[in-house]
Amino acid sequence: MYPNEYILFLVHFHGDRDYFECHEILEEYWKQVDKANKQSIWVAFILLAVSCYHFRRGNYSGALKTIRKSLHIFQIKNEDINQYGLNKDKLLLTLEELEKQISHLSTFKGFNLPICDEKLEDLCKNKAAELGLLWKDQTPVDPTIINRHLTRDRKAVLKEREEALFMRQRKK
Repeated sequence: MYPNEYILFLVHFHGDRDYFECHEILEEYWKQVDKANKQSIWVAFILLAVSCYHFRRGNYSGALKTIRKSLHIFQIKNEDINQYGLNKDKLLLTLEELEKQISHLSTFKGFNLPICDEKLEDLCKNKAAELGLLWKDQTPVDPTIINRHLTRDRKAVLKEREEALFMRQRKK
């Protein structure tokens, strides 16, 4: 019913709060299923994770830019949100509040997405337990997760960017 990648996204979002991993998981999935669509709901979820990552690290400019893009896509796709097991109205309110917090340079606080499908929540709880994560854990996050981009192997990303640039230049 729900893609495994989406379940993993939710598990990390609500478990270890590893927003970088959330982004990585869904970006790979989006590239497989809907890559050309920059208005895909998957992009909205990816941008939400990126915004949380930036906000938690104090990069308010990056956080604000990405939450606004995420919120815009979710607003466009608002009729689809419930299909992803989330309460549409609560999600949009949560993201609007997040945008305000970022605008006011508030301190980041972890939050939960408004899951309204009990089966989805059970799937996520079970997967979190399988991975040794506490579901909806609010304990302080490990600093290695907060600064995850610093330890990432970027070879694949750089190669992909180089190939995309080459393809764009060939089209000209």
